[in-house]
Amino acid sequence: MYKSLTDFVKYLDTQGELIRIKEFVDPVLEIAEITDRVSKQPGGGKALLFENTGTQFPVLTNMLGSEKRICMAFGVESISQITGHMNSLMKEVMQERTSIMDKLKLLPHLKEAAGWLPKKFKGHAPCQEVVLFKPELSRLPILQCWPGDGGRFITLPLVHTKDPETGARNLGMYRMQVFSEETTGMHWHRHKTGARHFAKLKAGRMPVAVAIGGDPVYTYAATAPLPEGIDEYLLAGFLRNKPVALTDCLTQPLQVPADCDFIIEGYVDKSEPLVTEGPFGDHTGFYSLADLYPNFHITCISHKKDAIYPATLVGIPPQEDKYIAIATEKIFLSPIQFAMVPEIRDLHLPEEGVGHNIAIVKIEKSYPGQAIKVAHALWGAGQMMFNKIMIVVDAEIDIRDHDQLMTCFTNNYIPKRDTHFSRGPLDVLDHTSPQCGYGGKVMFDATVKLPEEIGTTKHVIDNRSRNPFHFTHSQTDIKGLINIVTDSDLAVNDRYTMLWIWGSNCDPVRDSRFEDGMLVMDSRTKVTGESGFTREWPGYALSSKETIAKIDAKWDSLGLGEFIKSPSLKF
Repeated sequence: MYKSLTDFVKYLDTQGELIRIKEFVDPVLEIAEITDRVSKQPGGGKALLFENTGTQFPVLTNMLGSEKRICMAFGVESISQITGHMNSLMKEVMQERTSIMDKLKLLPHLKEAAGWLPKKFKGHAPCQEVVLFKPELSRLPILQCWPGDGGRFITLPLVHTKDPETGARNLGMYRMQVFSEETTGMHWHRHKTGARHFAKLKAGRMPVAVAIGGDPVYTYAATAPLPEGIDEYLLAGFLRNKPVALTDCLTQPLQVPADCDFIIEGYVDKSEPLVTEGPFGDHTGFYSLADLYPNFHITCISHKKDAIYPATLVGIPPQEDKYIAIATEKIFLSPIQFAMVPEIRDLHLPEEGVGHNIAIVKIEKSYPGQAIKVAHALWGAGQMMFNKIMIVVDAEIDIRDHDQLMTCFTNNYIPKRDTHFSRGPLDVLDHTSPQCGYGGKVMFDATVKLPEEIGTTKHVIDNRSRNPFHFTHSQTDIKGLINIVTDSDLAVNDRYTMLWIWGSNCDPVRDSRFEDGMLVMDSRTKVTGESGFTREWPGYALSSKETIAKIDAKWDSLGLGEFIKSPSLKF
């Protein structure tokens, strides 16, 4: 695999997957605006290396922003190669073994897994070629992505912590707002392992080490939905098929990958009051509001001499995280099947659902109520607990085929019978829930019904005469089985935007009602103090007119090819 991020960049360049931009581009707003234009192109556009950033370091964006580059990062021709390996491994590990010979057959797999475990780096680590014991974050080309952001944010940090009680390591990715030369926020949500480590700390300081760059597989591993207690560097070793070499930090009792580009060491203090962090234009497409998080104090920064600073842009989809999600849904289907929901045949998280709002599930159905059982099992499985809208269909359906899905609703779905509501945890970034991190969920059962499921419900409507989904600006315009009401300034014929707004602006329990046997869901902007909505409503993450004009003016000098207008103009 790749010896460094520089190694990966060189490979992307040879494969025509990288554009080098030599013209000066400001890390404040300008890099993000260019990245937004390129990353929304069909197939994800190219990776971008900004070589003139006003600092000694270039900035790499859209690194994993296509299926092709995801495969390049993993060193495979297709993600299905990883899926196949995961399938066979899970079958062997989960198989019941009674005889000694059966158990001995597992030894080769255990030996293979041992080769994925992280190891100690020998010698002087590349990530510590240059050491700054007087931290100065201004040396780094840290981006401000959107004009309403609270400041500059580190957006691809690999955050290392240890459980204060067990010593178990965790690798997570939590954005970091720059406050000063030597302090940042540490935006870990209460559901995240880093936050749990901090909560367990009785008193004093908790060491934290932040790595940036290195093998791109590390970045993926930090985002992966692993079960509690599974080392992310074991997953990285599996994907690389070789162990990650870790080196000791210089000022904190933690270990980090020796080949990363930057290491930021420090601590969070239990006795210190939380600090205000945000707002931030987030992956939901809206600004996440300012809130209180720990203050991260930096004790040391080190970096490679030829370091590259990688960053990602999140905002209105599609963005780079679309392709990371595609890899995740394919790689982690087998563990979900074997460990929790064996009847699942496929799982799809459409990009319009920004990772968790919308899920489509294919199952092998054999008994009544099975779709309901699957929904609750998934809502209890790791990061699937954040899902709000789930559609369950039968095994013969291609869940990525829009027409087949619509046919399922037409043939199998009666709103009052087959709509199942629940409540539970939601992403803290979900702005429409009644309370932060807690709200409604809905499952649509579009499977063929067994006799026990039909009950006494009568067809009060002719499904064939109605669209399964109807987007409208009016609460009284009810023409579909599921009617989704949106703001009047949005184009209802823009299916992509409508699905994104549906998942973003609707709490399924609070905002749903049945009328004439059909379902109406209110996905309009909510107003604080009206209809029981008490929270602040955020705005879209959009570029400013000034930044758009600057990039328009310098486009021809950037070497990016044909002009691309700003996606922000759409809204």
